[in-house]
Formats: sequence, structure tokens, C-alpha cells
Amino acid sequence: MTQKLKVGIVGGTGMVGQRFVQLLDQHPWFQVTAIAASSSSAGKTYEESVQNRWKLPEPIPNDVKQIIVQDASKVEEVASGVDFIFCAVDMKKDEIKALEEAYAKTGTPVISNNSAHRWTPDVPMVIPEINPGHLDVIAAQRKRLGTATGFIAVKPNCSIQSYVPALNALLDFKPTNVVASTYQAISGAGKNFTDWPEMLDNVIPYIGGEEEKSEQEPLRIWGSVQNGEIVKASAPLITTQCIRVPVTDGHLATVFASFEKKPSKEEILARWQSYKGRPQELGLPSAPKQFITYFEEENRPQTKLDRDIERGMGVSVGRLREDTLYDFKFVGLSHNTLRGAAGGAVLIAELLKAEGYIQAK
Repeated sequence: MTQKLKVGIVGGTGMVGQRFVQLLDQHPWFQVTAIAASSSSAGKTYEESVQNRWKLPEPIPNDVKQIIVQDASKVEEVASGVDFIFCAVDMKKDEIKALEEAYAKTGTPVISNNSAHRWTPDVPMVIPEINPGHLDVIAAQRKRLGTATGFIAVKPNCSIQSYVPALNALLDFKPTNVVASTYQAISGAGKNFTDWPEMLDNVIPYIGGEEEKSEQEPLRIWGSVQNGEIVKASAPLITTQCIRVPVTDGHLATVFASFEKKPSKEEILARWQSYKGRPQELGLPSAPKQFITYFEEENRPQTKLDRDIERGMGVSVGRLREDTLYDFKFVGLSHNTLRGAAGGAVLIAELLKAEGYIQAK
């Protein structure tokens, strides 16, 4: 068996950091050898640093309990012990940008869960089944940063994973107008019901910055690499509303779409059923076997029943029918902290390793 790659988790004590810790436990390719966080956690064991703050139902994996948490700002120190890092820090955007670039310049690949670099022209923002070709831009980014091996790759916003895959399977019918309303879980805010009792029996019709991300990021995903940067697509026109609902995990979307070449319902269902991407071709460890699952039942997908499909890495769709204003409408669902956050980032790292971008130092 080949040696596992050594991984650091920068921002390892927060909710997404905890998900990384959980997902990388017993991973066939990667092993967590370093965890870094703010200076207030540095010097403690991981178990001590997340005491009373561990938010997942599963216990802390034994392999990481005794890892001594490092200071994330001591970049050279953290980078020296790892082959690449996942970054999930809670800081100001410009501070995150500077921190991630500092890690990349040490020759360390950075797979980021943060939004700071999502619009940096030469940073690929990837859903591995949809736009693996955007990794081509890494060569230009390395040149800019002056590194042969370091780079930054980012994961898109969790809200878009519930409807972009379903639309992506239909791109050759040329979607023109899309309306999506997302009903988003509280873990997307890094919270559970103990932290946020105000969410019980409540719906909040606003999530800061989320609607702009939900409307613009799909266009970057569907963009193209030109002259060392990613140029976003000009269509479809997307409008969204993003609502916080009293659910632990899982973002659900109701979607309306019109097309230049209107498909039949049968054509849409066939595309969803047969959709495969690079992760399925490569058989990556975290890849769902069935990327998009369609439910025939009228009352599915349901958040509680279906968010964990394919270990939380699959996307569920249901209620496809013709519409009076648009061509079709449907409901989509994805797990926001698995497919939408840490799991999506782990899948990006697996793709980067398989394609030769990440290697042992």
C-alpha cells in the first residue's frame, strides 16, 4: 500500500473543521497529521480544544484526540509537517485570502472551504462532477504565486449544490431562466439548536450574502478557462431567495427553469439517472456511485429522510413537472456540511491527487 498523504486542517476546531476530522478518519489516501486554529486553542490537545464544542453526533476520532493544536498563523511551522491542507477558518475575508496565499507560497496545496478566493480569477472553484477542467487554471496561479507545487482550490457555496447538479445535467438544452428558493439548515451557520434556540419553530427569510452567491457562483462553475483565468458564463439568468429553516442539516431548493430547447420529462429523467462525472470515472473514495437520485414519490426528497443519500455526497431530486410560467419545476436536496462543505472539499482533494496536482512533499 502506498504511503498516505499527510493532511493539515487549518480551522480544525470549528464545525466544518470537525467534519473534516470525522471524514478523514480512516480515509484510504489521507491522514490528518496537523490541526491548526486560533492562538487561543494552540498548545492544547485537539480533544481539549473542542471540549464542550464538539457538535457532531459521532465521538471525536481517537487518532486525532492527542494531536497538539498549532497556531494557524505560524504558516511555515504548520506547512512543514503536511503535504496539503484543508482550510476552514473563521476570519475576515482579506485575512483569509492572505493566509491561504501564504500557505500556497510554501509549496503547500490549499483546498479551501472559505468564500474568500471564490472570485480570484486564477483560483478554480470546483464541483468535481461538473467542472474538473477548471483545474487547468492552476498552472497560471502557480506562476503568479511563484510556486512549483502550491496553489489554492476552492469549494463553492453549499446552497448551490442542491440545484446546480440537476441543471448541469440539462445544459445542452440551454437553460435560459432559473428561479431557485433555498430552504437552508442551521448547520450552514455553524450552529445547532442548543446554540440557536431562536430557530426552533421559526423561519428567517434572510441569510446574509447568500442570494448573491446562489445567483452568481453557478455562472462561474459553468464558465471557461481563458488565458489563465476563469471567465464566467453569461447564461442562464438566475434569481434566488434563501431562507433559514429549523432543520439541523440539509439544504432543499425549489427550482423553476425554462430552456431554449425544451426537453421532455423523459429526457430530463434519463439525463439525471445516467449522469456521471470525473469522480465516478476515477472511482474516487468519497464519490457517490449515483450522483443524482430521482424520487418518484410526490413527497420526496425530504430533508430528514434523504440528506444522507450516498453518505451525504449524493444529490436528490423529485417532483419534476411542467409549469405554467416556466418549462419545468422540481425540488432538489443536498447535505450542506457533507456534499456542500467538508465532503465536497475532500472529494476535490481526491480529484487533485488522482490528477497529479497533489503529491507527497
